[in-house]
Amino acid sequence: MPIDPAAFRTAWPQVVRSLAVTTRSLDSGEEYAAEAFARAAAQPDGAIDDLVAWCVQVGRRTWLDAVRHQAVFTRLQPQIARPEVAAVDVPTGPGAPGGDLDDRLALLFVACDDALASGAQLVLAMRVVCGLTIRQIAAHLGIAEATAAARLTRAKSALARARGEFAVPDRAARAARLPVVLACVAGLFTVGQRDGIEPADATQDPARDALTLAEALVAEYPEDPEVLGLRAVCRLGLARRPGRVRDGVALPLDEVDRSAWDQWLLSAGLDDATAAIVRTGMPGGPGGPGRFALEAAISGVHASVRDEAGTDWSRLAQLYDALLQVWPSPATRVARLVVLGRMAMRDGHDLSQIEHELEDLVADGPPYAARDASLALADLARRTGRTDESAGRYRELLDVIPAGPLREFCRRYAG
Repeated sequence: MPIDPAAFRTAWPQVVRSLAVTTRSLDSGEEYAAEAFARAAAQPDGAIDDLVAWCVQVGRRTWLDAVRHQAVFTRLQPQIARPEVAAVDVPTGPGAPGGDLDDRLALLFVACDDALASGAQLVLAMRVVCGLTIRQIAAHLGIAEATAAARLTRAKSALARARGEFAVPDRAARAARLPVVLACVAGLFTVGQRDGIEPADATQDPARDALTLAEALVAEYPEDPEVLGLRAVCRLGLARRPGRVRDGVALPLDEVDRSAWDQWLLSAGLDDATAAIVRTGMPGGPGGPGRFALEAAISGVHASVRDEAGTDWSRLAQLYDALLQVWPSPATRVARLVVLGRMAMRDGHDLSQIEHELEDLVADGPPYAARDASLALADLARRTGRTDESAGRYRELLDVIPAGPLREFCRRYAG
């Protein structure tokens, strides 16, 4: 039977978590969940009433069959004789670590184990929990696909060696892992916005998935400014997504139809952004705004004006300077240079230094930053009347940007 994508995305983390508890291994939980879903897809229509329970049962049986073949039948005989349990029997309640957590959050906290290297944490979480492909993960992190695949394999092995049995970390351990979890959710959102300006299938939209995870994080950490900031980024980004594409072509900022923006998400996102900044100044809070509180403030500046002409570029420059201090990534550098370029054009200043720094990022930055820097250079050339230079840069970008609205945008100006 065909499995509805939305049903799959809801069921997958529940089944993985339950089977990871049963097998005492995240890797095995994922493996037997995949086998169970494959068997579910082969069933006739109407044969399965409860997808989660069915897959948990099948996954358990498959695991037990494998155990028998490993010659430990006698030791596991009491488990095999035990009646099958149809419901997902993940420990819940105040006495069970993470028992009341959203299933996908629980798996994220497991994957973001501090026993793993930071790069391994991100790859494991983004693949196993967020469902991104190796290609998407490699592109987001600016590494080769083979490197991403190798990190995934090593991460699973390292996690099994370091922790042994699968277990959701307690509240203190989850708090320590929260920054990496936030980075994973932010990465999922970035991939969704970068690859899916106008997703064909709303049930396969990483940006929407990221918002769902951000909502779950706010439920767990309602006063944390970085958590609120991340939800603000997701809400404001999704609020501004409508009106960005016309006839399959992405639009420049000055042509976006702002009347199409989602007003509820816009208002809710601005509330979150305000709360995130306010809470950074509360007694006992962090010394200043963190990455996501600042990103939320930046999104808020863009979301608060009626048209591009009203954009407060000076305020954006201040915010990007602050962001560069707490998160000096290539993406931040490109975005800051874009803002400085717009200010220079507004004030009639020379662009050569800004363009030189962008060229450096094209030459030496990771692929995603090089692509964005190339787009920025093409935009600066287009806005300053250097038509031939602009067209040439857009033609080069046609070779590196995948099919979709952004590629059609480049084609529009490639001449």
